[in-house]
Amino acid sequence: MKKVKLIELAHGRSGDKGNGSNVGIIARHEKIYPFLKEVLTAERVKEYMKDICKGDVERYELDNIGALNFMLNESLGGGGTVSLKLDAQGKTHASILLRMEIETPAELLELVRN
Repeated sequence: MKKVKLIELAHGRSGDKGNGSNVGIIARHEKIYPFLKEVLTAERVKEYMKDICKGDVERYELDNIGALNFMLNESLGGGGTVSLKLDAQGKTHASILLRMEIETPAELLELVRN
């Protein structure tokens, strides 16, 4: 096991949905996706993003494309048109989540390092 940032295992995209941000995390290899489903829980994402996300975190599994989608409710200070936040559309939220450190089996790291 080795501690690595999520960005080594996945890509990410994010944007606004009203007062929440939508964060998609896409596995870099199909064999990494089951591991991400196991370790990247809504509770873990909520804890990691607690300074940004004031509401619940909902997780949706997109097995056919090897991705997880997280809704970070109450994370945009009211939404893009009324928020005083610097990132009122949540465009940086995926980048922030991709910096989360995760204990990862060496064999999964081999898949993305070759």
